[in-house]
Parts: sequence; structure tokens; C-alpha cells
Amino acid sequence: MSTLDHERVMIRTGPRSGLPVIVAVHSTALGQAVGGCRLWHYTDWQDGLTDALRLSAGMTSKCAVAGLANGGGKTVVAMPEGVKLDTALRRNALYDVAEVINSLGGLYATGPDVGTTSADMAVIGEHTTHVFCKPAQRGGSGDSSPHTAVGTLAALRAVCHRIHGTSNLAGRRLAVIGLGSVGEKVARLLTAEGAELLVSDIDPGKRALADELGATWSHPEQAITAEVDILVPAALGGILTEQLVPNLRCRAVAGPANNQLATPDVADLLHRRDIIWVPDYVGSAGGVIYALTMELHHGTADDALTRIQAIEGTVSDLLHTAERLGVAPAQAALELTRTRLRTASASHAHRSVPPPAHD
Repeated sequence: MSTLDHERVMIRTGPRSGLPVIVAVHSTALGQAVGGCRLWHYTDWQDGLTDALRLSAGMTSKCAVAGLANGGGKTVVAMPEGVKLDTALRRNALYDVAEVINSLGGLYATGPDVGTTSADMAVIGEHTTHVFCKPAQRGGSGDSSPHTAVGTLAALRAVCHRIHGTSNLAGRRLAVIGLGSVGEKVARLLTAEGAELLVSDIDPGKRALADELGATWSHPEQAITAEVDILVPAALGGILTEQLVPNLRCRAVAGPANNQLATPDVADLLHRRDIIWVPDYVGSAGGVIYALTMELHHGTADDALTRIQAIEGTVSDLLHTAERLGVAPAQAALELTRTRLRTASASHAHRSVPPPAHD
């Protein structure tokens, strides 16, 4: 673990659930680390560890680029394949998560992620205060997915402006891959904007949404390589691989799915094909921005919405910087993250130096 670029990584077998509970704290240079709690099946618990490490680093970048005073972390409960998550096991796993988070003494706070909900955050909140996105009736900011979708739309407007010279999405062709809680909301927002939609999901039951929206339905394998203006990944990560990039027929990729790249060098492959890729942690920041503004920084709903809408400007600036420097947007975002972390670390070091002694 000494070679990891993380401040703290905790791996415990939950005493109640018997499941591996992993909490990765990547950075607290900007403030308290934050990140979702993922409750998911893995072939091997070490795959869950890999997810936690990657996602926590992504959260640091997400917060830094969004200008939030928080660092990145992640919780992963790695369920073995075949384990059925009944009500009792779910509650025990969430209590185990709360216990690990409490042991960190406020270094890290968690929220919902794949496999968990606002209601689950209320359960975690029974045993720790270091949690956000509880239901509104329980004092939290509720479901973050609508705000993630609004932030994604802001990012898509910026991409559209870069491609077409206007942020108007009417008549533009987009493919939304994944119609879960966020993907469905993104699809609805794009329909309201007048976009021409191709939608896809591994669940054939989602086809009813395509019919409702007047969108074209496609299988995921076909939708990913469809000829569109913008590909919008909104499902689980790893969708963009070295093998896939040569077959893409889009001008840009931007969406709310985390960990879209199978490997980091895929960003360069996209850049060489002149396909714009907006880093996932930039385009998906709306939900985090809302929750943290409301719950951890005690702002108003208007404050939060203003910050979410600012994603359009953030993406525009990143794309402009990347073009000016001749680098991929991912590299421009990475440099911005590093600059903000260095500045925060230098400021902290300066504050930590005691005043000089006087004779």
C-alpha cells in the first residue's frame, strides 16, 4: 500500500455482514474527502479495491475541477458473485460501512453510489454523522441523480458549442448508453431540448422509455458505434476501450458514467482521432456539487444550482485550454487538478509554520 497515491486505505471484513468493506481516502488537501458508497458484486474482492482506488482519485479531481473545498474518497462493499443481498444483509453491510467511516474521525464522508440509495444513507446515518444525500425528510439533500443529470446537460451544451458553434442541442443527434436513474433523466432533459435521441440499455424493459420519448432504441453494442454528434455514457464504467475507439463514429463523448476509460491511455487515442472526451469526473459533478453545497457547506438551493450550471463554463474553459495547448481535455483537467491541489497544500503548509520567535 506504500506505493499508492492515497492518504488512507482501509479494508475490513464487516463484523455484522461478513462482507469486505473498503474505504479509500485519496486526498484531503482541499478539505474533507467525500465519495459514494458502492454496494456491488465482484468476482474477487480485489476488483472492488481497484474500483475504490480509481473512483476515490476521480473524486479528488471532480471536487478540484468543480472548485469544491473537498477531497476524494470512496466506499466499496465487495459482494461475492451469487450472494443475495436481502434486507438484513443490506442493513448489516451499511452498519459496517458506518463503523469504518466513524473510525476515520471525520476524514471522509460518504453518499449514494451504484447499488445504494438516499434511504441507505439514512441507515448509515444511524451510526455516523459523516454521510450526505439522506432523504430530505431525514435532513439531507435527497436523491442526487436529478442534479447529476442537470450538470451533464450543462456539459453537453458546452460540447455542442465546441462542435457546432452554438450550445443549442435541438436537432443534434446523441446516443445515451444506460437508462438508469441518471441516464433516464439525461434522456428526458435532452428530449425537452429537442435533441434527436438514440437510447440503449442492457435491460430490454427500458425500451418503453424510448417509445415514450420518441427515441430510437438500439442494443448497447450497436449504440456505442452509432453515427452521432455526441456519445453519452450513462451506465457502469470501462465502456471506452482501445479496441472500441477505432470504431467510434461520434464527434465527442461526454456523460455521467464514472470510470468511462478502460485504461488512461484511451484518452490519448480519442484525442488522436479528434474525438472530444470530457473527463467523466467533470461532466458528472452536478450531484456532488448540489449535495456538498447544501449539506456540508450550508448553501442554498440557488447557490447549488448556480454552481451546477457553471459546469458549462468549466467544460468550455477546459476544451479551450486543451485546444490552445494541443493536448487532450483529460490532460488539461489533470493539470488543473494538480494546480489546485498544489496551491491548497502550499497554503496549508504556510498556515502550519509557527510564527518566528522573538528575543
